[in-house]
Amino acid sequence: MEFYIPTETGEFLAFCAAAVTVLFGLFALFAPGTALKLGGLQMRDGSREGYAFARSAGGFYAGIAIVALLMAQSWIYMAIGGGFALAAFGRILSLMSDGSFTAKNLLVLAVQAVLAALPLGYAFGFL
Repeated sequence: MEFYIPTETGEFLAFCAAAVTVLFGLFALFAPGTALKLGGLQMRDGSREGYAFARSAGGFYAGIAIVALLMAQSWIYMAIGGGFALAAFGRILSLMSDGSFTAKNLLVLAVQAVLAALPLGYAFGFL
């Protein structure tokens, strides 16, 4: 197995989405307090379980994206895109039903939509 940077446009865009996902995952893995604050969450006094959740979620993001970068298979890119598509759907549900319609949530929705569209577009042959 050798690591390479794709030259085809569609695969390169999916590769970039996976690289951004690695960065998000590593950020949550190694800076869970900051990641939670950026997400609008705060820890209760005396409780550390939230840090464990943030680190494990970050590890999952980083792990699946690193595998996508190393394996360069469309079905792994599809997994990343599908995950971000469902995350964006959940955010849309929250915008509609939870009263969380803010500029920050709209920005994160746009980022999730792009990170879903790039790998899915490549996996399904649109890019």
